Amino acid sequence: MLAGAGLAPAALCVAVPRSRARDAAVCMLNMWAYLAAYEMPHDDPEELAARVRIDYPIAVDRVLGLGTPPTLRLQRTFSSPGSINRFERVLVWCHWVWFAVPHGSLAYVMWRAPERFAGAATRMYAVFDVGAIFYWTVPTAPPWWAAAHGRLDDGRPLRVRRMMIEYGEQFWGERWGGLYDVLGGNPLAAMPSLHFATSLMGAHLLSEVDPVAGAVGWTYALTLGLALVYLGEHYAVDLLAGAALTEAIRYGAPRLTPLYRRCSSAIQALEARAAG
Repeated sequence: MLAGAGLAPAALCVAVPRSRARDAAVCMLNMWAYLAAYEMPHDDPEELAARVRIDYPIAVDRVLGLGTPPTLRLQRTFSSPGSINRFERVLVWCHWVWFAVPHGSLAYVMWRAPERFAGAATRMYAVFDVGAIFYWTVPTAPPWWAAAHGRLDDGRPLRVRRMMIEYGEQFWGERWGGLYDVLGGNPLAAMPSLHFATSLMGAHLLSEVDPVAGAVGWTYALTLGLALVYLGEHYAVDLLAGAALTEAIRYGAPRLTPLYRRCSSAIQALEARAAG
């Protein structure tokens, strides 16, 4: 399945003449390939749970948080057990709208600077695809999962809450279960944080096209980073790893341009044969 999903974007490029609609469809197929790679490890939850890493991000976050992981420190300082305040609701919604942010950023690039779209899409989906490799090879538990299994516990009564679930049940009611089943995905895919990595990439791409849109992108990315840690979805070290992934791809992209052009030329040659 993964091989077929991975080849589908190239096959579409060969079979369908170049257009904005085709470019959008190629992006959709790239995301389908990513989602297949992202979710497949969780097809066998017991095997995945046996391989999951739990303790190393906690140890790193204790150092970053000067003895207390930032998630614990933030929730103990600002949250009230059993309730979700307005600030926390904003953070939850910031997390939820992420699903549209990477693709919305690319749509804006396609609209404002179509000549930059191919390179922008390549960098964005490279973040997704490289991140998925880590989810296969180094499955890592997020703070809420570690807390639920008694691994993120320092003996104090207030433990990490997964506020997204609490507020989701309040806001969506009976519809929440179905929504979460569709969007929940692989719960043991925390390192690196692709939520943060793709939002950073989106901010970079928007900044290259429009400074105002770039400012919006950076504001969102930084707010999302706070939300992910505060809500117990990611450790701070997950965000640092996500940022490193984004910057590595941005740094490496110019050096891989010759290879990209050769691959693009080969696909265009196949496209010409199919059309002729």
